Amino acid sequence: MKIIISKNHYAPFNIASEEFLFENFTDSIFLLYQNEKSIIVGRKQNALAEINLDYVQSNSLPVVRRLSGGGAVFHDKGNLNFSFIIRNVDGVENDFARYTQPIIDVLQNLGVNACLEGRNDLTIEGKKFSGNAKYFRGNSLIQHGTLLFDSNLSDVSMALKADPLKFQDKAVKSVRSRVTNISEHLETPLSMDEFETLIVQHILTIHPDSDTYEFSQEDETKINELIKTKYGNWDWNFGKSPQYNYSKKIRTIGGNLEVMMDVKSGIIEDFKFYGDFFTKKDLDDLEGKFIGLKHNHTAIEGLLDQLDINDWFINVNRTDIMAIMFE
Repeated sequence: MKIIISKNHYAPFNIASEEFLFENFTDSIFLLYQNEKSIIVGRKQNALAEINLDYVQSNSLPVVRRLSGGGAVFHDKGNLNFSFIIRNVDGVENDFARYTQPIIDVLQNLGVNACLEGRNDLTIEGKKFSGNAKYFRGNSLIQHGTLLFDSNLSDVSMALKADPLKFQDKAVKSVRSRVTNISEHLETPLSMDEFETLIVQHILTIHPDSDTYEFSQEDETKINELIKTKYGNWDWNFGKSPQYNYSKKIRTIGGNLEVMMDVKSGIIEDFKFYGDFFTKKDLDDLEGKFIGLKHNHTAIEGLLDQLDINDWFINVNRTDIMAIMFE
């Protein structure tokens, strides 16, 4: 087994590195990494339905879709992420026990009563500190998880806060659990680096034939190319969201304004304005201009740059349109 500790803290890089290692190496791998503030969503999730968009944009947080399923998670430098990439897996394992047990062992050796609870969560005294997910293809497996060590829990709740009533879809919904930091339960204070070292030492005990590996310049070039084509790309991170229906209603100077739209693979397929506002002309032509656009700020702002909303509405402006299109 190769043990890799990523020195990069950019979320798209580390998520892309998992796919790069999965596709290009034949050895089993144990990967550890920390990300700057970011949100990682599951493969089948509606990214927009999982995040607090205002908070994400105001804090310039990357939102990255991973290969595996499961729910959305918040990362920061107080969160340590571990990933097992395993070869020659004998069948599909339905539980998460095998590759979470090493983490539980380390924590129990530190006097922390950690355990696997429910489907895929690691908990301490009933509070979640780790969510885990899997991705299978052929006879290879990725199983990875988060470890809240000293994370800013207020950021966690803010970043993932979204109004579920605004979205109705078939996407997997993140289960909002009570969470805790590992550091709160340690008998003796420990730094993140010390905790990371203990985990690596334990993996070496379990797999004594393991060796450490650092990404080469060639590896990093290929990972960065994967960021450019996939993990830093709107089409993957948001466009892969399942079909969803979006609606929002606001009060404007011109009256109540509501929008309802159907979005598939991130593209607006149906779009309608409703409300008690007054118009200068029929809205069918304007509504049609939104169809086929990506449901993101860049696309909508680009359209509005080409239009004068005052041609259609009385006392409804561009700012109102942007406010109604996004949370």
